[in-house]
Amino acid sequence: MSTARAEDTGGGAGTENPTDPLPALDPVIHAQARLRVTTDPLPALDPVIHAQARLRVTATLVALGPGDRITFPRLQQLLDMTAGNLSTHLRKLEDAGYVDLTKAHEHRTPVTYTSLTPAGRRAFEDYRDTLRRMLS
Repeated sequence: MSTARAEDTGGGAGTENPTDPLPALDPVIHAQARLRVTTDPLPALDPVIHAQARLRVTATLVALGPGDRITFPRLQQLLDMTAGNLSTHLRKLEDAGYVDLTKAHEHRTPVTYTSLTPAGRRAFEDYRDTLRRMLS
């Protein structure tokens, strides 16, 4: 079995560039190596929002207008989460100052409203912007 090789037509990875600190490499390896050479540190993602369930919660709440709120059962239904799981993640978001939980009564029935605080909205926007910078 014979293997034919295409000749280098120039402009590829074999081309020497005096300003390139990396030796001529396969294009994929060259791109990977260039990523390691960069001096720009990757920005950190907010660990409070970064957990999948909390990211889903904040993404849902940010879709509401500033000052709008949603009941706990409706949020639970939208996210298809158990009450215990949602409560745990809302508590972490509340501890960080990202959500506001308001307990009230409607017709003698307790109801919990959830809303995103201005700090939570800002944190989500920062998270989104950081993710965009990381992916660009």
